[in-house]
Amino acid sequence: MPGSPLFVPIRMRDEQSSVPTLSTSSSRFSHFWSSALRSKPLSPVSETSVRTNSGEGLVRRLSLFDLLLIGIGASIGAGIFVVTGTVAKDAGPGVTISFIIAGGCCVLNALCYAELASRFPAVVGGAYLYTYSAFNELTAFLVFSQLMLDYHIGAASIARSLASYVVSLLELIPLFKDNIPDWFGHGHEVLGALSINLLAPILLVLLTIVLCRGVGESSVLNSIMTVTKVIIVLFVIIIGAFEVDVSNWTPFAPNGAKSILTGATVVFFAYVGFDAVANSAEESKRPQRDLPLGIIGSLLICIVLYVGVCLVITGMVPYKFLGEDAPLAEAFTSKGLKYVSVLISFGAVAGLTTTLLVGLYVQSRLYLGLGRDGLLPAIFAKVHPTRHTPVHSQVWVGIVAIILAGLLNVRVLSHILSVGSLTGYSVVSACVVTLRWRDKTASQVSTRWISKSAEGIICLLTIACCGFAAGVFYRFGASFVFMILAAVIAISCAAALYLRQVYADPPGFSCPGVPILPAISIFLNIFLFAQLHYEAWVRFVILSIITVGIYAFYGQYHADPVSSNASIIYHRAPAEEAE
Repeated sequence: MPGSPLFVPIRMRDEQSSVPTLSTSSSRFSHFWSSALRSKPLSPVSETSVRTNSGEGLVRRLSLFDLLLIGIGASIGAGIFVVTGTVAKDAGPGVTISFIIAGGCCVLNALCYAELASRFPAVVGGAYLYTYSAFNELTAFLVFSQLMLDYHIGAASIARSLASYVVSLLELIPLFKDNIPDWFGHGHEVLGALSINLLAPILLVLLTIVLCRGVGESSVLNSIMTVTKVIIVLFVIIIGAFEVDVSNWTPFAPNGAKSILTGATVVFFAYVGFDAVANSAEESKRPQRDLPLGIIGSLLICIVLYVGVCLVITGMVPYKFLGEDAPLAEAFTSKGLKYVSVLISFGAVAGLTTTLLVGLYVQSRLYLGLGRDGLLPAIFAKVHPTRHTPVHSQVWVGIVAIILAGLLNVRVLSHILSVGSLTGYSVVSACVVTLRWRDKTASQVSTRWISKSAEGIICLLTIACCGFAAGVFYRFGASFVFMILAAVIAISCAAALYLRQVYADPPGFSCPGVPILPAISIFLNIFLFAQLHYEAWVRFVILSIITVGIYAFYGQYHADPVSSNASIIYHRAPAEEAE
């Protein structure tokens, strides 16, 4: 009977067994979104701020000159000796314009990076930190994962190339010529995907040890190698200028303007690396002044060097006869300047060494930032008490690179590269806009059905989608009408951002033309994203799904952006403290 004592407990037990199940499921979903959507309450910090736990900080040893060399070292590698000729085979002497266009796009990104680096000079993190502050935790974690896969694969690929160049130099000695097995330096392929290489892991171990010893030691090595390769590049440009035949510059664009634009999408990645300066924030002596100068200055120097090499190589040899593997060296050999070709090999070794060194350095600082925020295990946040380097993060980065470089055919993985860079650059540009409008709550036009913040984000997403659509239309040869339509929609959204938001000037360096310039940067970055291999698109989707899964099972329960923000620190170098 319903009124019997026996019935009541049974009914209550059924209700109690079902309700908690629904409420638990609802609470988990609620907790996930509340965690995913929180941002890092990071305020601009003065250069004199000090953390209480002094043993946990990095040391401020890097001057403006060091930051410039970090940016140059990260950008100029073997690309200046190889990519220039490869693109010139199709674009002809117009490859010079390709590098100028790509450099101009990167300048837009660099201006956005420079503002945020000046605005938040206190801690490591770069694009991840800016995204965490401007948007939310999950988006920042997604940006980190995409960037990190690029860095890991890139480090392995560079280590392989460096090993190959080192072996080539050793073979100049008669004792070693034709006596070094492929598995030692050039790589011995096994079953296609696997490729054994012994020298690349050895080089990675040596560089990891240098980085673990301290930023001072690694900065000295980077400075020596970067100065060496810049001198070699300048020497090559000067010597090559005397061998230029201006008739080789005609026709300037043999395959039309489209080949030049396509070339720009390829050489864009030769400039990637200036963002490494932003990740040096916690080790810069005067970050608010030096970080913007280091980012923009290193990029402009790289543009000048690339353009100089392009003019020389296409003027020395008709573009149709340029080699594929070592075009610059072959061009000088064809002119009877064999010694310059040997010098170019030394320059390539120096260039790859600095690119690899800075790449490993940046990775460890990103892991350090996530370890502090709790999105990764706390071991990544540990800093050596005397050397002031994130040893655990640095060793982990080295181990990953050693495994990839020693066992895998990284050329197979190269098709999925550059996704993280383009994604990160686009998000950084969006961060500049969102952080500017959040400085003031007042708005010029009231919006009743949607908040100003949501309206602005929708506009930014629409600009990105239009950039991707225009890139796809261009890639598959669709009518220019569709590209123009995508551009018109993007322009309308940029106009809405300009007219319907209020922007304040930030402290420190200020990116000009906000929000128009960042909007153009986003459009161009995603346009280039659409030119990547299909595998890169698949990688973006799969890695995003995996990242969300990791966040759901670990990150949301351990992240604590408030407490990590409270532990921001500065450490001056001993010499600076004495001043």
